[in-house]
Amino acid sequence: MNLLSKIETGRKPMPRRTLVYGVHGIGKSTFAAKSNNPVFIQTEDGLSEIDCARFPLTQSFDEVIEALKELYTTDNPYKTICVDSLDWLEKLIFDLVCKEKGVDSIEDIGYAKGYIFALSYWRKFLDCLDKLRNDKGYSIVLIAHAKIARFENPDTDPYDRYEPSLHKHSSAMIQEWCDEVLFAVYKVHTKKTEEGFNKKRTKGIGTGERLVKTTERPAHIAKNRLGLPDEMPLDYEVYSKYFRQT
Repeated sequence: MNLLSKIETGRKPMPRRTLVYGVHGIGKSTFAAKSNNPVFIQTEDGLSEIDCARFPLTQSFDEVIEALKELYTTDNPYKTICVDSLDWLEKLIFDLVCKEKGVDSIEDIGYAKGYIFALSYWRKFLDCLDKLRNDKGYSIVLIAHAKIARFENPDTDPYDRYEPSLHKHSSAMIQEWCDEVLFAVYKVHTKKTEEGFNKKRTKGIGTGERLVKTTERPAHIAKNRLGLPDEMPLDYEVYSKYFRQT
C-alpha cells in the first residue's frame, strides 16, 4: 500500500485540548467542572466548594502520572480530564528535578539548565494526555493562573501582557500543544472623571461579568482553532457549542 492511498480528506473532529488561565477566583475550575463527565487531577487544594469527581490531592509528579495511567487502564464513566492547576504541577516537576540533581532550588542548576531538564517531564505528561485523548477519547482541560509579564516585541517597544503563570519554556510547549488557549477575565469599562485644574482620572468600572478572550491581543495570550468569537462567556457549555461534544 502506497502513501497516496492513506491520504485523508475532510474534517476530523477530535476531543479538545483546552488551556484556560486567568486571575485567582474568577471561576476557571467551575468552567472545567461543566465539561462532559469531568474528573479532576488536583495539584492544589481548591476544589472543596465544587461538586465534582476528583482524585486525592497529588503530592508528587509520579502521583499525577499514576492517576493518568489509572484512567487509561480502567473502565470508568469519565469523558474529560481536568488538571488543576499547571502552576502547582510545575512546582512538583521542579521538586523532582531538584531531587535528581541534588540541589535545593531549580535556580541552583547553572545556565538555567534546570528549566530545560523540567521539559522532559512536561513532555511525559503531555504524551500521557495524548494517549488518553487519541486511544480513549478523553477531552482535556488544563487550568493555570495568570501573571503579568514583560513582552519583548521585536516590532515595538516592550510592553506588559497577561500570560499563563509558568516558566516561558513550559508555557510555550503547552500553548503549542493545546487547541485552545482561553484567557479568563472580568469585563471592565473605563470612565474618565474630572479632578479639577484640567486634570482627568481614568477609573475602571467592573460589572462582575466573566469572559474568556479567545484571540491573542497585545494585552494577553490566547488562541483558538475553532473560529470562536473574540470574547464569550466563561462557560464551558457555551464553548462546547462550537465543537462536537463526545
